[in-house]
Amino acid sequence: MNTKGAIIVQSDLTVLLDERCLTAQAAREQLMRFAEARKRAGSIHTYRITPMTLWHALDGGWTGEQAVGALKAHAKYDVPLQAEGLIRLWASRYGKLRLYAEDEVLLLNGDAALLESLGRFPHIMAWVQTVRSQETWQMAPDCRGLLKQELARQGYPVMDQAGYHAGESLSLRLRDQTLRGASFALRDYQERAVGSFIQDGAARGGSGVVVLPCGTGKTVVGIAAIARLCAATLILTSSRTSAEQWKEELLDKTTLSADSVGLYNGKVKEVKPVTIATYQLLTRRKSKAGEFIHMGLFNERDWGLIIYDEVHLLPAPVFRMTASIQATRRLGLTATLVREDGCAEDVYSLIGPKQYDMQWKEAEKGAYIASVSCAEIRVPLDASQYLSYTAAAPRSRLRIAAENPGKLPVVRELLERFRDKQTLVIGQYLGQLREVAIELGAPLLTGETPHEERLRLYELFRRGSINVLVVSKVANLAIDLPDASVAIQLSGSFGSRQEEAQRVGRLLRPKQGDNQAWFYTLVTEGTKETEFALKRQLFMLEQGYEYRQLSAADTNSRWRSEAVNG
Repeated sequence: MNTKGAIIVQSDLTVLLDERCLTAQAAREQLMRFAEARKRAGSIHTYRITPMTLWHALDGGWTGEQAVGALKAHAKYDVPLQAEGLIRLWASRYGKLRLYAEDEVLLLNGDAALLESLGRFPHIMAWVQTVRSQETWQMAPDCRGLLKQELARQGYPVMDQAGYHAGESLSLRLRDQTLRGASFALRDYQERAVGSFIQDGAARGGSGVVVLPCGTGKTVVGIAAIARLCAATLILTSSRTSAEQWKEELLDKTTLSADSVGLYNGKVKEVKPVTIATYQLLTRRKSKAGEFIHMGLFNERDWGLIIYDEVHLLPAPVFRMTASIQATRRLGLTATLVREDGCAEDVYSLIGPKQYDMQWKEAEKGAYIASVSCAEIRVPLDASQYLSYTAAAPRSRLRIAAENPGKLPVVRELLERFRDKQTLVIGQYLGQLREVAIELGAPLLTGETPHEERLRLYELFRRGSINVLVVSKVANLAIDLPDASVAIQLSGSFGSRQEEAQRVGRLLRPKQGDNQAWFYTLVTEGTKETEFALKRQLFMLEQGYEYRQLSAADTNSRWRSEAVNG
């Protein structure tokens, strides 16, 4: 028994971390490399090691032996032989299957025993055209994406070295000085991210995901990749506002002319050498059984690069289309690779492996992002809601707790304390947001807000003409609000770790002066909302952030002073 051990490893590769141990932080830093946080109960954090989390570690240069060694070094008790064996098995499969092209023929290569074991999968064998040898199979030319997807689901990662076509050429370069008059140069980590994706001459370059915290310039990385490849590019993003921001940044930071960059949305459908569209438009159809009207955009030009902005939101129909265009370079951009739908394997298979990952606290140390203080304020359930809550079904209980009227006085108190700061009040339920906006006399921005009105409100907020903006989930992603220093979360989408990270991300752009920001999540005490809050916070906790737990009922106003002093 290791008395200093902070973790307990179970045979199914569930790992329990006791944060009360002195070595807990060191153990957490190791686990983050090859395990995913699943839940937290008091001081115990639960992690799970899966083939996918291990492959990401191996992509980053780790080995299976290093993962086993890290577990043994921090385990309180012996690591079960079954767990150790699984890690070694999954690691042994990594790099053993290779896709490559020879005379325009797609080939799958692996050792004879491994290929023989794949013969028991009918879906895979259906794509085999010829068995050239015990180590090499000739595959159907159009199965490249589907094959990788199926093999990943069966626990076999594939090294895709089949190459990419250049696509339509495009003349551009990055500016040294932007049209706004500011000097411009890639930061060191942005250079590394682009280099990791391109990997000139390396077999695995040209497809994969770059993970950077909100506010660190993921868009710039995408633009630099376009400039390096000089190829026609299709950019897919999460919203019309985000698409317009991409166009603005492209024109500002590259030598592209306005007639070379097109927006493909509900109003205009321009297909230019660089075209920017939204996931929502691509997945539009007239009926559930109908065809996707705009999916043909993938074939409108000979694209040399496709950029998937906010790749963690990639919808299933776009996954299916991506499977058929594996010869085109693909770059995914995201602040968190967390997916709540279990499709992480599809991102890995169809977009590519994680090529670069920057931890949030690392970015904070470099002053690339603001330092954010996070707190959870527990609010008593309003007396008027008590009977409704106790009589309600579980799902209804969560909404009653989320819409607790007792949260409004806390919002008022925080706004008073931060009256000189730009503040976002964020929530999930439109009825709640409308009431709060009326009570505060603040503008409300939801999915129903016309696009032009959204842009007007964003601009007023940036200029400081509006200090408080009440927003729904439309502001979760890709919204440029650089002056937001405070966010107050009234309610969220159940236990979404992804959403929590994106909402904190609204605050991360560097600030004038002390470079500080504050994130408050209001949770109704003694209700289901507290359970979901713990799950929502997991990603941020694993990035090294702490949530101070405060009470709105503190008569000594301790949390009120902490709100300002952090």
